[in-house]
Amino acid sequence: MYLTGARLVGVGPFEDEFFPFSDDDGEPRMVTVVSGGSGVGKTTLLSAIAATRPGHAIVLVPEIDPAGDTTRPNFAVCDWRLGMDDPDRPHALRVASPTARLSDDDALEALRRREQALFDRLAKENGFAFLSFSAARWFSRQPLALHAPARTIGRYDVRAPASFDDASHSDLGRETKQALAYAAIARALAATSAESSRRPELVGHAMHTAVNQLVELDGFEYRGLDPHSFEPGFRDESGRLRAFDALPTRARHLVAFAALTVRTLAAAYPLRDPLEAEGVVLIDEVDLYQDESNLHRLLPALRAALPSVQWILTTSSAAVAGAADTRDVLALRRTPGKNRVEVFVGSEARTH
Repeated sequence: MYLTGARLVGVGPFEDEFFPFSDDDGEPRMVTVVSGGSGVGKTTLLSAIAATRPGHAIVLVPEIDPAGDTTRPNFAVCDWRLGMDDPDRPHALRVASPTARLSDDDALEALRRREQALFDRLAKENGFAFLSFSAARWFSRQPLALHAPARTIGRYDVRAPASFDDASHSDLGRETKQALAYAAIARALAATSAESSRRPELVGHAMHTAVNQLVELDGFEYRGLDPHSFEPGFRDESGRLRAFDALPTRARHLVAFAALTVRTLAAAYPLRDPLEAEGVVLIDEVDLYQDESNLHRLLPALRAALPSVQWILTTSSAAVAGAADTRDVLALRRTPGKNRVEVFVGSEARTH
């Protein structure tokens, strides 16, 4: 599943804006950088996308119109290329907020709503991998706790809401360590089991490969679990071993981006190699806590770590936006003298 476009009407600072996430040929862009300063609606855009996807289409929070117009429309519409979730489908699936009406023709509107409801049911079974990272993300120092993997780590709930502004729901510490430990333990046990499939091997290999690809940006190497504590261990450039909790904050963010994405892909597609599985990952303010020297290498590292994942990243960093291809940048800028934000694409995003 990939996102090809999103339209926001009356949402945040957007009056009626379309955001393209595909190229001129209609192919989804695998990396899109949404750049802009504070208050231009970067987080609002990600929240609207997260609330308008197969299996999880909910009413957006109504906006307060300064003019007092209570009839102002407020909805989002997203087009999704289903890919491996429905390989025979010739066109994108359009998912809209429940309050949206997209056609004046009652029959066409009823057909669209029935189709959306059908895929909402299908998405509850498997697939449709989606993950988001809030800008309020942080890491608590908690001991590793593993229990009932089929109900926790190995389970993907497509209806899980995405929170972008609630720090109490953005603690990634325990989740990241659980994902690392589950993949390593399952892989080790599978090697000694006569009834094992290749799946634990694939998940373990994908976890190790993706985490290493990102954490190498900060000079670390993932070494697996400590045999006594099961805590994930990393080796620094001097050869010293460090536990996950002892890593610099910037490195823990990189590990989380890889580990939690692999976990989501493995849970959503139990029979596929996570390195080949499709999915959409949103990261709000991807540059947070990262060294300036790493920012120009971050986008290629994400693509190399999980090449079949579509990354949609927001940033206020010129270094991140400058590292992206011109065609992959969407710039959000407030119109002078007006309380609205416009979208600029490609070369206009660089020069306007």
